[in-house]
Amino acid sequence: MKERLDKVLAHLGVGSRKEVARWARAGLITLNGAVVRDAAHKFDPSQTRIELEGRPLLYQSFFHVLLHKPAGYVTSTKDRDGQPVTALLQPPRNDWMPVGRLDKDTEGLLLLTTYGELTHRLTHPRWKVSKRYYVELEQPATPEDVAVFTEGLELEGEFLRPAELHLLPNPQQVELTLHEGRFHQVKRMFAARGNRVTYLRRVAFGPLELPPDLPPGASRPLSLEELEQLYAAVDLAVP
Repeated sequence: MKERLDKVLAHLGVGSRKEVARWARAGLITLNGAVVRDAAHKFDPSQTRIELEGRPLLYQSFFHVLLHKPAGYVTSTKDRDGQPVTALLQPPRNDWMPVGRLDKDTEGLLLLTTYGELTHRLTHPRWKVSKRYYVELEQPATPEDVAVFTEGLELEGEFLRPAELHLLPNPQQVELTLHEGRFHQVKRMFAARGNRVTYLRRVAFGPLELPPDLPPGASRPLSLEELEQLYAAVDLAVP
């Protein structure tokens, strides 16, 4: 499919359409080695070598990024409820979609993508994509908590699916794996057991693991292997 030059480069996040038009007039953009000065020029980006000032640009239909969300940011693309997680991403885009939510005070792995169908499947209960959390508690967790979570529990009139609770050597530290995503679910589950979450970090989402060398606030694109595993988890082909 043919697209306008200014639209393609804006989609890639290298600049606005006005900036692309200025670069084109200056002769800074080449397509398959030929200088193109018209920002409205149409071409097939998937079949074209694109260069800006001699730097190759990789065309992608969709973008995916793994963010280590720090506390204090809201899982939103708007700033009406606080500083949005998208403010941490560079270059900025207006089409990022967070996959699921993390509370403002919760840290950890957050996936953002520009592909709506992937977002829909990863968050739909049908696909049962797992989420694993590291949790610190006010009181020690017990084997009875493990049993209750394994059976599933009813909470405020809704039944929560079975979850895997793993006690760490310090029983006030646990790992919890969920197969659904309800509002404030982790905190509400422990509150129902008479306990309180004092710290929460998501360490895995489906096949994705939080990289130990990725500090809070930092992000990186998904690797090809991660993309293939993620798409396979919801029966999609990598576009």
